[in-house]
Amino acid sequence: MTPDLIIGLIVLTALLVLEGTMPFYLGREQRLRHGLRNGTLAALNGALGVLLAPLLLGAIVFAEQHGIGLLHWLPLDGWPLHGLLSAVLTLALAVLLFDLWMYAWHRANHEIPFLWRFHQVHHTDPAMDATTALRFHPGELLISSLLNPLVILALGMGLTQLILYKSVMLAIILFHHSNVRVPSHWDVRLRWLIVPPSMHRVHHSRIPRETNSNYGTVFSFWDRLFGSFRLRPDLQQIVFGTGHHDEPAWQTLPRLLRLPLAPTRTPTQYSEQDATLGAATHVSR
Repeated sequence: MTPDLIIGLIVLTALLVLEGTMPFYLGREQRLRHGLRNGTLAALNGALGVLLAPLLLGAIVFAEQHGIGLLHWLPLDGWPLHGLLSAVLTLALAVLLFDLWMYAWHRANHEIPFLWRFHQVHHTDPAMDATTALRFHPGELLISSLLNPLVILALGMGLTQLILYKSVMLAIILFHHSNVRVPSHWDVRLRWLIVPPSMHRVHHSRIPRETNSNYGTVFSFWDRLFGSFRLRPDLQQIVFGTGHHDEPAWQTLPRLLRLPLAPTRTPTQYSEQDATLGAATHVSR
């Protein structure tokens, strides 16, 4: 088992305990069924990830052997920062740039209709907790697994750098999907650097203008920089889902896997009337 998966399991276990002892949303029922459904999707994706891992590892080895990628081309060895400090700077750049790619990829999944067909599986979860972070269609994983090696080649990212980023990323996405009550003073401080639950809960709202916000994976400043940052004070009133295909009948594994074939629209294609209806539903709940 890789270090990022070990860290992910530890964080997931801790968050599941905290969700039971200090939940943000009270009265959650059928937590076990919800978690098993999302966990089954995670298991399918894990098996697919093992099959596709050679693509990523091959890109890392090729970039290292041939000196390909931005991080190999930066003249850091000639700086006074030679040695450990140079390695730390390279690592920081790798993490920042890959997280920028993750922001762009996430945003593309909302704005490109073909990609949204797969990504909507993540957003049709009618409840939100740490297991929602594991709820993705295998098709989305397949597409990202074909693109990530190209990003690795462009950056010249090493294996250690990628494992570190994935470890941090997995811990934070589990955290910001979790149903854990975070004290407001901590939340305010956290959101200046990373994506806390308060930001990502807005992203999972069924109101289109909120769904189309807060795309950050690890760092929150990408949303501030690119104008997609959004907060709301009444987080308890958020209705999760898309308003389409998030009914109980769609919450079975076979139907979730078939969901990309169902008629749909991206959040950016919703009309103003859709947004108004979403807001009305939101207020009435």
